Amino acid sequence: MPSYRQSIGYRLFTIGNMVFLTLLAFTCLFPIIHVLSISLSSAQAVSAGAVKLWPVDFTLVSYESVFRKQAFLLAFWVSLKRVVLGTSISMLLMILLAYPLSKDNKQFPFRTVYVWIFVFTIIFGGGLIPTYMVIKSMGMIDTIWALVIPSAVSVFNAVLLLNFFRNLPKELEESAKLDGANHWTILWRIYVPVSLPALATVFLFTIIGHWNSWFDGLIYMNQSDNYPLQTYLQTTIVSKDLSQMSAQEAEKYFRMNDRTGRAAQIFVAALPILLAYPFLQRFFMKGIVLGSVKE
Repeated sequence: MPSYRQSIGYRLFTIGNMVFLTLLAFTCLFPIIHVLSISLSSAQAVSAGAVKLWPVDFTLVSYESVFRKQAFLLAFWVSLKRVVLGTSISMLLMILLAYPLSKDNKQFPFRTVYVWIFVFTIIFGGGLIPTYMVIKSMGMIDTIWALVIPSAVSVFNAVLLLNFFRNLPKELEESAKLDGANHWTILWRIYVPVSLPALATVFLFTIIGHWNSWFDGLIYMNQSDNYPLQTYLQTTIVSKDLSQMSAQEAEKYFRMNDRTGRAAQIFVAALPILLAYPFLQRFFMKGIVLGSVKE
């Protein structure tokens, strides 16, 4: 009888949990679905407030206009270059940083001191103006490197990675050393292959960080042609100047008001991350949990 009551309670909890998570998921998805519906609806339907979760007067004119904008495509290309370069450099540097810092003090003297030096940079930054002066003095203004180099090493991600490395069995490294492997071989032939969950987590964090960043593009880029996508969206959507509309844009304005065009650009900008996340999701939670067991 007690086991029967326990099974009933467990089932009720499971059902309630599923209902709650379903409502929570819908709450998270509702803004995305709403933006997509607006981008696929006519200007009249959007202005009348008739669009909720389904397009009204379906049309692709907003997306046609977006993909014909040279400035939008150029900003999209800048963001792609930034993500590829930034993620590659960041992953390489963070792996090379996390590996030695994951050793104990016997293998790496003053290891704790170095860790705290890096942690100090999380609490205290150099400031916006000194950082800008350094970037300018290095000749990186209006270059892709101004978007990549300053954020190349995320200390938070590096700490997450080194914690995962510290949890790996010591026997793996010891057996490799008995076979004559050096640290370089141990890192790339043993540590990296068995650390895919943590690497996937850090990889996802790095991609999202580069793709969503907009402020550095605003302060480091003097030419609008060098804006990454999020900076371009901030300058055109948040502070749009209607006087800059071309003749063709003005002609289409009756069919595509400002809300439909903005929604189309926002959805296109969010689409790459939405497509990439499912491929990394199975590593994500495992990497978070295992990488945070101990310092």
